[in-house]
Amino acid sequence: MNYLLKNLPERTTKPRQYGFTMAMDKGLSVREAEDFLNVAADHIDIVKLGWATSYVTPNLKDKLKVYRDAGIPVYFGGTLFEAFIIRDQFDDYRKVLDKYDLNFAEVSDGSIDLDHDKKCDYINKLSQQVTVLSEVGSKDAEKIIPPYKWIELMQKELDAGAWKVIGEARESGNVGLFRSTGEVRSGLVQEILTKIPFEKIIWEAPQKAQQVWFIKLLGANVNLGNIAPNEVIPLETIRLGLRGDTFLHFLGIDKKANNTPPFFAE
Repeated sequence: MNYLLKNLPERTTKPRQYGFTMAMDKGLSVREAEDFLNVAADHIDIVKLGWATSYVTPNLKDKLKVYRDAGIPVYFGGTLFEAFIIRDQFDDYRKVLDKYDLNFAEVSDGSIDLDHDKKCDYINKLSQQVTVLSEVGSKDAEKIIPPYKWIELMQKELDAGAWKVIGEARESGNVGLFRSTGEVRSGLVQEILTKIPFEKIIWEAPQKAQQVWFIKLLGANVNLGNIAPNEVIPLETIRLGLRGDTFLHFLGIDKKANNTPPFFAE
């Protein structure tokens, strides 16, 4: 960091098992990816090339090399996996992972109807080739999954070989874990956490209010995903209590009703 500040929450260090920031690249150019990493590489744990943008992204191999040279893993969004599955091209998908020398893959069923046992079979097979992240939740705002089912699906996917499970929210943050307004389905999250270890979950939280909610609930080292490139540095300040939303939270100080500054005892 650029200077000393005391009493900051302790952040895990890379490579880390929790405290993850998963950034979403929705079509950055090679130069933009370089600029992105120049600013934020220290705070990025993994990058997702959103949905199926990798299919149309020019100079894909060059961009992947930029991330690889920076020591940051990359994976293709789960929608690409689904695009292959719905076309009965699972073996072709596996060849794509090899072609681009990818060590991570996402398995999801947010856009297709996929038997869950079959999904777990895909997770198991892919886990023998790469590290698998599996996504739970639907991209359809009308499809409400009860908490017990989220827990059951997450646990089965972890048992099948997923390294971590991802709580669906889309890039907009208004489905799955969240209501259409972007508000967190807090009861759902709390119930999931009674059964699934927090370090095993990456919560998609593209909106600042959502990030703040999870950090206040689970601390600076909660795993968060679908973070826009220009939001990685702001998110790190929220994790450290250096933005207004969490400024007092990690100091254990309640905001005063009269808005006067807090005082510290010597």
